[in-house]
Formats: sequence, structure tokens, C-alpha cells
Amino acid sequence: MSEQSTVTAYCVKCREKREMKDPEVVKLKNGRPARKGKCGTCGTNMFRIGK
Repeated sequence: MSEQSTVTAYCVKCREKREMKDPEVVKLKNGRPARKGKCGTCGTNMFRIGK
């Protein structure tokens, strides 16, 4: 998973799409993949469902 540094997600605090800092792959209860990390600008927790 070499594309970890280019994961983008919507930041609720900044109110726009930002690059995710230190994304990690997690699995939801139903088995779907997701990414969890911090906003590169403000440091708020971010979450994105999907590969």
C-alpha cells in the first residue's frame, strides 16, 4: 500500500478535502475497508470508507 501518503478525505473542521496524515487501514464490523488518520492542516481526526 504505497499510496498511503496520498489519501484525501473531507475534514469537518476545515470544511474541505484535505490530505490525510499517517493514514492506517482499518476494517469495519461488516468487513468493508476504511482509512483512519489526521488532517494534515489542523490535526482533526479523519475517516474515509473504501480502499
